[in-house]
Amino acid sequence: MRESLAPGRGAGWIEVIVGSMFSGKTEELIRRLRRAQIAKQKVQVFKPRIDNRYSHSQVASHSEQRTDSLVVDGAKEILSLIDDNTRVVAIDEGQFFDSTLLEVAQKLANRGIRVIIAGLDTDWRGLPFEPMPQLMAIAEMVTKHNAICVVCGGLASRTQRLSVSTARVQVGAADIYEARCRGCFDPKLAMDTKPDVSRAKTRGSKKEPRDSARP
Repeated sequence: MRESLAPGRGAGWIEVIVGSMFSGKTEELIRRLRRAQIAKQKVQVFKPRIDNRYSHSQVASHSEQRTDSLVVDGAKEILSLIDDNTRVVAIDEGQFFDSTLLEVAQKLANRGIRVIIAGLDTDWRGLPFEPMPQLMAIAEMVTKHNAICVVCGGLASRTQRLSVSTARVQVGAADIYEARCRGCFDPKLAMDTKPDVSRAKTRGSKKEPRDSARP
């Protein structure tokens, strides 16, 4: 991706970074922000209030990369917090926002702002995690990251939930989630009343690239 290339006519644009947990999405978000800061561009970073596992006021990856952020309860709050001289807006954990995030991203891009959004593209069932798929459709640039399957070492595109819960949102990290490939992924684990520990074999036995996305 040529990050210095603007779509043209003075417009902004939308970049979406997606993938499973532990695939490096937040690290990529922070990398792009640091490059923008080196270029002397004013950046603002936002995160949903529900994402408070590592920090209440910072976007943080599992590998402990951090950047200061503003915490919001909903996407609409973002519009009222944008400074006049802001050129780049970053939003982490996009899957925790509702569909209003699409409208917010469009308005910011139409103002000439570069918008970068990172989040999970699928939930614990392996199904599209709104509003990320819709954001991918309207974005100028989409980057999909993969992790390493902790069971077989293959290409991981799924987030395996190990806890017994069918709630769509359950904030956690390596304690209740791991990255798995299509073949090793088993959404039924989260629905069993007495999960078979053997099916969570090799949990954490391999190191994988990390990010801060949490379904």
